[in-house]
Amino acid sequence: MADVDAVAAELYGLRPEEFTAARDAHAAAARKAGQRAEAKRIAALHKPTRAVWAANRLARADADQARHLLEIGQGLREAHRTLSGEDLRKLSHQQHVVIAAMAGEARRLAGEAGQELSAGVQREVEQILRSVLADPEAAEAWARGVLAKAPPQAVGFAEVAPVPGTEPRPQQHEAKPERKPEPKPEPKPKPKARPKPDPEPDTREAERTGREAALAEEALARAESERAQARTGLGALDEEIGRLEERLEGARAERERLAAAAEDADRRHREAEREAKAARAAARQARRR
Repeated sequence: MADVDAVAAELYGLRPEEFTAARDAHAAAARKAGQRAEAKRIAALHKPTRAVWAANRLARADADQARHLLEIGQGLREAHRTLSGEDLRKLSHQQHVVIAAMAGEARRLAGEAGQELSAGVQREVEQILRSVLADPEAAEAWARGVLAKAPPQAVGFAEVAPVPGTEPRPQQHEAKPERKPEPKPEPKPKPKARPKPDPEPDTREAERTGREAALAEEALARAESERAQARTGLGALDEEIGRLEERLEGARAERERLAAAAEDADRRHREAEREAKAARAAARQARRR
């Protein structure tokens, strides 16, 4: 009986250009064995893009690093729930560093498999890794190396609601026991106690400012990540420009070589033409004699 999970694990380990033929072969084998349901599930498996394939290869190559990234995502969700701005900023920075390093490693692994990743595809890998953190289902598939398609782009953890009452509430003072007043001939009237302000507005304000602080920290971390991502892309583009300039220089040298060869061929052609003309003239003169 066909094991669809095992087939998926095999298929998503292949290079993208090998995927379709292998998937169709597995589906045909399942149909031939009378396993129509399994064949249908196998035939429905999506061919991964090059970026998704590279992300899967990354998870397969280093399961510990993949697990570490998912732990960072879990910590970020917890920081959002508890409105911990300090943890949010620290984990967001850590997330950026880890994702940038992993995207570079994905590019290296793809090169080893004969699949060069452009700067644009490497940025897609980074986006996939960020989106995986906000999508538990996609995270589980990616960790097993069987992610079928890139999850929707996620901005932060907007779906994670803060835990109610995470902000410290005003301290409630216990009422002191009443002490009987000592009898006085003419007691002075006590001033009326002012009503204590309702602590509820202060609590709501604290929760609101806490949420705003957490969102601000997230926005700052996101801006830092985008800046670093842009610089990474710029560096990769500079490398690509350098490679193109080397190719251009090689092409210019080759053109000069071919131009010299063509000039030499033209010279030999002119010489051969002169020799042929002289030979024809000699032949005509010999015939006249």
